[in-house]
Amino acid sequence: MKEVLLMYARYNQRANASVAALLDGLTAKARNENRGSYYKSLGGLAKHIAGSALYFQGLFRASMPVAAKLLKQAAGLKVPGGASLTAAQWAELKATWAAADQAVVDLVRGLGEAELASPIKLDWYGGEPDSVPLCFLLHQLYAHGTHHRGQVSQILDSLGVEHDFSGIDLEFLPGR
Repeated sequence: MKEVLLMYARYNQRANASVAALLDGLTAKARNENRGSYYKSLGGLAKHIAGSALYFQGLFRASMPVAAKLLKQAAGLKVPGGASLTAAQWAELKATWAAADQAVVDLVRGLGEAELASPIKLDWYGGEPDSVPLCFLLHQLYAHGTHHRGQVSQILDSLGVEHDFSGIDLEFLPGR
């Protein structure tokens, strides 16, 4: 299980870095323009993807002291506020996003199989269940990012921006 979770953590990291680089090639106006998605703009989607990683990390920290230790480098990270991102806020978001993704890789790398199955408390589902295994939430984080990168892909398609989100870039070599 650990090797698969680590493979997806690294994939998520590379995919998010690719999205950030693509969005970096756009003007601030293009990143901030309302595109009709729930999160409005491409910048809004990027903020949501990065912010979700930080949210999940907060759940992990609250339930597992070892996770809090492994995620220490990402403690206190926040996505910039506001509807539009200035150039400085965009740079801050990219750095936060990269640090959040690295923290997930470091977390998975640092945990053992039993710890990956540890219960994480949450308040979803009306309290039933009141916790789920950490590995389940990691899968949720990865699926969540994939979903929103798909939204980014659709918006980039409508803008005529060349990109390739057609395949999943996975490393199948354990220990990498």
